[in-house]
Amino acid sequence: MESPVPHEPPIYRRIADRLRQAILAGEFRDGDRLPGENALMSEYGIARATARQALAVLINEGVAVPRRGSGVYVRQFRPIRRHGSRRLSREQWGTGRAIWDSDTTGRPYSVDDLTITREAAAGEAARVLDCDEVWVRRRRYSVDGRPVQLAASHFPADLVTGSPITAQDTGPGGVYARLRDLGHAPVHFTEEVRARMPTPEESAKLGLPAGTPVIEVCRSAFAGGGAAVELNKMIMDAASYVLQYDFDA
Repeated sequence: MESPVPHEPPIYRRIADRLRQAILAGEFRDGDRLPGENALMSEYGIARATARQALAVLINEGVAVPRRGSGVYVRQFRPIRRHGSRRLSREQWGTGRAIWDSDTTGRPYSVDDLTITREAAAGEAARVLDCDEVWVRRRRYSVDGRPVQLAASHFPADLVTGSPITAQDTGPGGVYARLRDLGHAPVHFTEEVRARMPTPEESAKLGLPAGTPVIEVCRSAFAGGGAAVELNKMIMDAASYVLQYDFDA
């Protein structure tokens, strides 16, 4: 009995593969414009719908991004490897290092859109922190000049009012070192992770191409005795991250 002939991928897939290989080979760099529908139609003798499908494959993979009225452009970005336990270790923030130094490993990063407000505790923050009012630190993180994460940290107001946690610059080691200074150093963290599609506001702030999902991480920090001292909600560009968790058997 003859072996079955391997099924050849559809033409739009083969074109997408060739474009991807060209990107990996350095023929197209980050921000370069890819051949448009007309160029692909001429080169491969295909219909416009097929050319559109080929470009859509790269857009859906996060390799390229469409710009209305301009074309499709390469979107190369080396993913951030986020090590769940290492970045939150006492050895990191307890010695005055930012937990983001663990994520970026020398790559330049920045924080903007920082707001610090005192608000009534609501929803999950009220439930987890068991308080009536919270201080909330909202900010956006960028790596290599690209927005990658939105974060909103909630702290019990009675615990942190008057401390550097309510100031723009929290000092070496960040908020966890300052919680330690207040006598409430975190000793345990819990993170819940889920994937979803972004809201319009999240898409705009992160500059996400259409169809790009986000990773939502909700982290609770607990001090000795089990009291919750922070609830942090993070929204990440899913195409910009690799989440790493190590476990002993």
